[in-house]
Amino acid sequence: MNSLIKLELARALRNKKFLFFSVCYPAMLFLIFAGSAGADQKVDGTGLTVATYLMVSMASFGALTAVLMGNSERIAKERESGWVRQLRLTPLPGRGYVLAKTASAAVVSLPSIVVVFLAAAVVKDIRLDAWQWLALTGVIWAGSLVFAALGVAIGYLASGDAVRPITMIVYFGLSILGGLWMPSTTFPQFLQDIAKWLPTHAYAALGRAIEQSQAPHATDVALLAVYFVLFAGGAAWLYRKDTLKA
Repeated sequence: MNSLIKLELARALRNKKFLFFSVCYPAMLFLIFAGSAGADQKVDGTGLTVATYLMVSMASFGALTAVLMGNSERIAKERESGWVRQLRLTPLPGRGYVLAKTASAAVVSLPSIVVVFLAAAVVKDIRLDAWQWLALTGVIWAGSLVFAALGVAIGYLASGDAVRPITMIVYFGLSILGGLWMPSTTFPQFLQDIAKWLPTHAYAALGRAIEQSQAPHATDVALLAVYFVLFAGGAAWLYRKDTLKA
């Protein structure tokens, strides 16, 4: 399994397009969105400046990009090409393949978080305590596992041709409606009611609580845990179904 993880990491790091969109693109969006706001401009109801608020949003968005986009398309294409079928003939257990995919995506998601934080600290002069930087990195990185499980599920649900449009709809839908691109408080009330139940909304809320020197809300933690169980359970069921079909 270690060999497969190394192979997956090498493939991910060689994919320049994937690295750009998962590592550089979120930091660029942060600088664009935060650049149009004043240094002291705050987001209503949070007490956070626009730049500080967007920093967590774009770090979460970058991690989401790495684990969701990276997993779903590669798994669907490898199923279609017969690579997954070949791996089943080796001693590698099925969970090892899923773990290798998740581990490689998680490794790539860490730089995307760090690059956004560096852009925020250097360009926008955001200052937090050392424990806050560490806690933010850990929470956003760990929380990305929820979306890694979703990526695996989509990869086993969709065919090679259908996986990209399905992933893009889920990706942008969760990002925009979950408040990663703009504060959900700016949405009409019916969209705010939807947003508060989305995993991306709870995901970003964990980081914003840390920025406010508060403990994450139990509701957000519980919501993410429920989504992780649903996504991981769905991925496991789809994997077994795909195995029986083969």
